[in-house]
Amino acid sequence: MAEITTLLSDLQNGSIAKRKASAKTLGTMSNDRAIPALTTALNDPHPAVRCEAALALGRRGDAAAIPALAKSLRDDEPSVRAAALEALGRIRDPGSATLVIPLLRDRELEIRIGAAIILGKLGNRQAVAPLTALKDDPFSEVREAAEDALHRLAR
Repeated sequence: MAEITTLLSDLQNGSIAKRKASAKTLGTMSNDRAIPALTTALNDPHPAVRCEAALALGRRGDAAAIPALAKSLRDDEPSVRAAALEALGRIRDPGSATLVIPLLRDRELEIRIGAAIILGKLGNRQAVAPLTALKDDPFSEVREAAEDALHRLAR
């Protein structure tokens, strides 16, 4: 009990390193107090803490975190958007595809690639048309990720 209390306190009040470490550890625990704390940490002023909180929520695999992760998909920091994408990929709720589809038009190459990969994993056929539209993306890496995702969805 003392450990969870310390982690929750460090997540709110610790240094950046302590907040990141606390988020990471909370992502491995089954304590119900972790999800609300990690969800709150998605609003931390430091992007590295927001990233770790998103990844921790993904490791927990709880679909209850999806609404909070949806907000992180619109974060100004590409690294936070990428972490939220990865988290949604771990949770694997096909319904979250509607949250990921808009990221196929993200200004960042890595986010478009990540969105395509996650959509392939989620298995939601609503992603077929938006993924098909990526055939005109100027970057071959994006086109290839979209093609791979379409193959996965066709199975």
